[in-house]
Amino acid sequence: MTSSDDTELDLTIAESFRAQVGEYLEGVRQGRGLRVGIVCARFNGGITTRLLEGALATLTGAGVDRSDISVAWVPGAFEVPLAALAYADAERPRDVVITLGAVIRGETGHYEVVAGECARGVQDVQLSTRVPIVFGVLTTNTVEQALERSLPDASNKGRESALTALEMVSLLRQGSLAR
Repeated sequence: MTSSDDTELDLTIAESFRAQVGEYLEGVRQGRGLRVGIVCARFNGGITTRLLEGALATLTGAGVDRSDISVAWVPGAFEVPLAALAYADAERPRDVVITLGAVIRGETGHYEVVAGECARGVQDVQLSTRVPIVFGVLTTNTVEQALERSLPDASNKGRESALTALEMVSLLRQGSLAR
């Protein structure tokens, strides 16, 4: 299943709920002062570098200082969760971690193991640390699908991951969600 215009959130309708609740929280996409860790898988690195370009352009465009961005390269998607945990659990943890990579289906069951364990590991890290860990690891059936999702335009999943990262940090710092 994929997103389409028919499934996209109508912001006018969403905003109408504001008057119906006591607390209405929404994150903003502003990055000034944020410390961001990015974990990138080298395997399928031709895809990952395109995702990284999208993420970096989005973060700096939103005000994140380049000196507050750290990039760690790991061998493959299976190693992504451990590096994400190291960023989130460091002496001076990052405010958010973005994970980038590409797992492309092959002829064996290796795809299911790597993609599933990477996703589970990323989720485990964010739930155990309360640091947003954004899952920007592509899981596609073909190389063509991975290339399509890493184009240098608004559809770039690295860009989308960076926007999600900014929004989640902002959201978790508000109202009853704040620590």
